Amino acid sequence: MIDAIAFKYRTGTPWRDLPEHFGSWKDAHNRLRKRAADGTWAKVFTALLAQADAEGGLDWVVAVDSTIVRAHQHAAGSLKKGRRPTMPSDAPAVD
Repeated sequence: MIDAIAFKYRTGTPWRDLPEHFGSWKDAHNRLRKRAADGTWAKVFTALLAQADAEGGLDWVVAVDSTIVRAHQHAAGSLKKGRRPTMPSDAPAVD
């Protein structure tokens, strides 16, 4: 079951395309779903991380994504000629 789940997520294939030697794809999917719902996977991963950390097998690296997303000029709030900025209805109008 663990090999089937690892294969599925490593390759990104749909569940139905799981090779036959892993057994029924429905069984693997249902077991994964049930174990996730009852917290089994969280306990397993926590225990594995604690064991690897205690043995010095983990090298912690933190990565920060600094991707910049730019909006098109029409979506960025730029003013067009002859248009006034909109005001909230409760704000006083400025003339």
